[in-house]
Amino acid sequence: MGDEAADNYSDVTDFILVGFRVRPEFHILLFLLFLLVYGMVLLGNISMMVIIVTDSQLNTPMYFFLGNLSFIDLSYSTVIAPKAMMNFLSEKKTVSFVGCVAQFFLFAFFIVTEGFVLAAMAYDRFIAICNPLLYSVQMSRRLCTQLVAGSYFCGWVSSLVQVSVTFSVSFCASRVIDHFYCDSYQIEKISCSNLFVNKMVSLSLAVFIIFPTIAVIVASYMYIVSTVLRIPSTEGRKKAFFTCSSHLGVVSVLYGTGSFVYLTPPSNPELRKVASVFYILVTPMLNPLIYSKKQGCQTSFEENLMEKTIVS
Repeated sequence: MGDEAADNYSDVTDFILVGFRVRPEFHILLFLLFLLVYGMVLLGNISMMVIIVTDSQLNTPMYFFLGNLSFIDLSYSTVIAPKAMMNFLSEKKTVSFVGCVAQFFLFAFFIVTEGFVLAAMAYDRFIAICNPLLYSVQMSRRLCTQLVAGSYFCGWVSSLVQVSVTFSVSFCASRVIDHFYCDSYQIEKISCSNLFVNKMVSLSLAVFIIFPTIAVIVASYMYIVSTVLRIPSTEGRKKAFFTCSSHLGVVSVLYGTGSFVYLTPPSNPELRKVASVFYILVTPMLNPLIYSKKQGCQTSFEENLMEKTIVS
């Protein structure tokens, strides 16, 4: 039995990506829609990175995190969108086994990394508002670099574990993935192996990766809200909330669309695909727009310091 499973696994050289189950004439429309949104993703995130790198006034921890966030958004969209657009125009909608593994690995890597970077940004906002007197000391360049490097490392480890478990299964007769990219749920559906280990690994990753990042974000904003409510002036409270509005918007969009994807009933795969488009393309497109608002993106350190001094 083990040899037979191994043979099934080794025989798989490619997969068929079904994509959206629509009439052929709509494939051109889908291609143009993906092209438009992906073009905006490229334009928005590359522009954000260039501005952050070239403007010396933006040499702050918040913009350091934001530059990495833009790079991550751009990267995980690029992992999915070009291949999906190629398949819209191709009759042979296949992806090689190696290509599927690479796509899965990179997508998981960047998504997990983004979660940790957003948690680091929440901690940055917490220090900026709740302890501004020591902000420049606590949020040093070294610490920011360590937080980002740690985020990438956690993303790499998590992705390596997910890929190792997901593609260690044996595949049966079907090699059809009912999605427009290599999704773990659809890959598991065409497996004829016992998926108990896969489920346990997924649950463990959720417990040790997703929950801690969300906990850091929630805890940070609980302290932030408590501090802001103690600011005596209405104008001061508005400025403090504006400091966090962009980050809160990005967190809400990412986790909101991500949750919708994985909470959508498996019995409705087309709805899951539509939700995935928002997760993969719309969210990276919106993030630069959210952060481009000056009042939500720039923090007046001197104003926060003055307000904190008044409270003290």
